[in-house]
Amino acid sequence: MYEYLFLLPLFIVIVSIRQINQYQRGVKFTLGKYSKIMEPGWRLVFPVVQTYQKVDMRIKAVDVPDQEAITKDNISVTVNAVIYYKVSGAEKAIIEVEDFYYAVSQLAQTTMRNVIGEVNLDELLSKRDIIAERIRAIVDKATDAWGIEVQSVELKDVTLPEEMKRVIGRQAEAEREKRSVIIKAEGEVIAASNIAKAAGILSQADGALHLRTLNTLNDLSSDQSNTVIFAIPLEVLRAVEGLAKQSHNKQ
Repeated sequence: MYEYLFLLPLFIVIVSIRQINQYQRGVKFTLGKYSKIMEPGWRLVFPVVQTYQKVDMRIKAVDVPDQEAITKDNISVTVNAVIYYKVSGAEKAIIEVEDFYYAVSQLAQTTMRNVIGEVNLDELLSKRDIIAERIRAIVDKATDAWGIEVQSVELKDVTLPEEMKRVIGRQAEAEREKRSVIIKAEGEVIAASNIAKAAGILSQADGALHLRTLNTLNDLSSDQSNTVIFAIPLEVLRAVEGLAKQSHNKQ
């Protein structure tokens, strides 16, 4: 019987061996009191007097479910997001909060609703990265006491009421028409300016207007389906009138 007593310590050591993986840390308690952090490898946790809890130290992705929120300009929207975080202090994550995974998710939901309530719809749609960073900073500061480090927050989707979608669609269409009218008007101004410059150049050179007229007629005559109405320049009529007067005076 005494021979088996020597085997008892060996048996206790064997049953006390616990494995901590590389991506984990172990939080050890002795007689109910926190004693140390167990690093990866085989560690001893003696039954009855000691207990431990494993903590995953890898980055976690928490899907924040759809949240109904009202923007600063009183528009109801539905927003969902994903938050990436990791445990930076294993002992705090176990001692300071009961379920840090659930706590982070709830805090992210509340913070997201509060932040959205502080911005207008236009800001929410156009500055999503800035809003997401604001949510991250608030959640990171609040979870620091839990040993949690928030890496990033991404707003996945912003859903608007159907009526608001139609209003935004009409607004976008009106904006496109406005730009079209402005571009067309600017084009007409440029065209008028170029025509005025061309007219000035033609008026300064003798015979330039006649050459331009003949060139235009030549272009029109290339297509037999065109009907050409020939407009005689006023200068030509005056010249003919002058010749007629000179002929009459000679007679």
